[in-house]
Amino acid sequence: MNIVLCKVKNAEKDILFRLLQYSLFEESENDLNEMNEKALFEYKYFDKYFTDIDRDAYFIKQKETNRLLGFVMVNEYVQLCNNGHSIAEFLVIPKYRRNGIGKKVAFQIFDKYLGNWEVSPSYNSEKAYSFWNKTIGEYTRNNLEYKNGIFIFNNSKK
Repeated sequence: MNIVLCKVKNAEKDILFRLLQYSLFEESENDLNEMNEKALFEYKYFDKYFTDIDRDAYFIKQKETNRLLGFVMVNEYVQLCNNGHSIAEFLVIPKYRRNGIGKKVAFQIFDKYLGNWEVSPSYNSEKAYSFWNKTIGEYTRNNLEYKNGIFIFNNSKK
């Protein structure tokens, strides 16, 4: 399946928010996210993805049909590197998982933003850890570190 990353426009904000709710719901099994009284998961920095230059959000779409397959949110807020990029949120809709879409998206995002990277798998999720370990390992030819629950690598010389 051919995929394309489409930057989320301000007019599409509500669509991204709904997809983000699915992701936060899925992660709630392992992290500390709680729904509010409106049955929504809070996301403190959501609006900043439409105002700040150091945050970007993309829809993952099937190229041929424009079908929405998920999303990825990237920012420059890193914990262990001096500067770099981080995957803030990443979701491939369950129906489309396990056929290489996630890996293709990760590779495209990494190629788009060169430099230091930090990727924190969803807290206490063996599936997320396994996906990122395999994907980043393949992307970097195993030139990565895993420290304090965060994968660290540099792709500026790729």
